[in-house]
Parts: sequence; C-alpha cells; structure tokens
Amino acid sequence: MFMMKSPLVLAAAGLLTLTACVDPNAYPDDPNARTKNGAIIGGILGAAAGVATSGDGDELKGAIIGGALGAGGGALIGQDLDRQAAELRVSLNSNISVTNMGDYLVVNMPQDLLFATDSATLRGDLTRDLNAVASSLLKYPRSRVEVIGHTDNTGAAAYNQDLSVRRASAVASVLRGAGVPAARLAAYGRGEDQPVASNLTADGKARNRRVEIIIRPTM
Repeated sequence: MFMMKSPLVLAAAGLLTLTACVDPNAYPDDPNARTKNGAIIGGILGAAAGVATSGDGDELKGAIIGGALGAGGGALIGQDLDRQAAELRVSLNSNISVTNMGDYLVVNMPQDLLFATDSATLRGDLTRDLNAVASSLLKYPRSRVEVIGHTDNTGAAAYNQDLSVRRASAVASVLRGAGVPAARLAAYGRGEDQPVASNLTADGKARNRRVEIIIRPTM
C-alpha cells in the first residue's frame, strides 16, 4: 500500500513546494490572486490527504475528491482574507499596517500608538483600533489569533521579554473583553529577539517596538 501511494504523495508534495513560491503580492493588479493561490494550495493539500486516507486501488479517486474539496475551501479562505484585510485597512488608524501574507494576515500596531514608554497599560484613547480588530475577528470567526509583543534592544533583555509579554497580554485582554473567544487567542512576547529594522537608529527602534496580531484562517 505504501509503495502504491508514495508516487502520488511525492508528486503532491512537489507541487506544494512549487506553489509555495507563488507570491500573490507579486500580482497587485489581480484582485483574485490570493483566492487563486488559496485554491491551488488547498487543492494540493486536499489531494494529498485524499491519497493518504484512501484504500488500496482508490488513490486516484481519493486525490480527485480531496483536491476538489481542498480547492474550494482554499479559495474561500483566500477570498475571506482579501475582504478582511481590505475592511481592516479602512477601519484602523493609518499608522497601523495590515499585510496579507497569502495564507494569514499580520496587523502591525506600533507600540507608541498603544503604550507609553516602559508601560504595559493601554492608552484608553486608542483602544478603538483594538475594538475594530475584535469586530473583524467576530465577523470572520474561522481563524486563530496570535498576539505577539516586540521591543527594541534598549535595556536588559530579560526586562524587554517580560514587557513584551505583558503588552501582548494587555492587547489580548481587550480582544477577549470585546467578545473574541479565549480559545481562539494566544498571547506571548518575543522581547528584542525579532527586530524588523536596525536598532542603531531611533527610527529603527520605533519600528521594532510593536504588537503584531497574526490572524490564521482555519478550515
């Protein structure tokens, strides 16, 4: 059985590797790029799953059925991501970026919009943006959400790690309070370990001080 299924599984894996190289952001003029990308990825994963779970002699049938179901699910996820990203950009402060990575969204909230220096207490006048994110998460319930705190490298690494955790927890608490189920949320900090810019300049430090909300669709 393993010998019969291996070629199809390997073929699906090879196609998945190639598809992973397709960047939907490379086609900004195609509004359906991410939907198509999601359908392709979903189809490949579905085909592989169909092969793996089919009985002897039914591998091709399993691949076809699994591929069709996976493609449909992947296309729907791609459409939802496109719509959700567009709606978030309209509803959030212009200093907050929303990036569609093809299979998940990244909402990047600069620390200076949310917290005072060395503080994990949210600024009350800017929780509106977090409530807007929460509304989006409730509108699109098929996702899991990671809230990740980041700092620059000023001060001790251990202090920065603790601060990033407390900030992520504060943001997640607002989302929960706005109705997002706790089971969908995970909050943790990365301290100064994942900079997106150089810590040698004030501008770079400011970019590194951030809270990211990662929205990962679920089937």
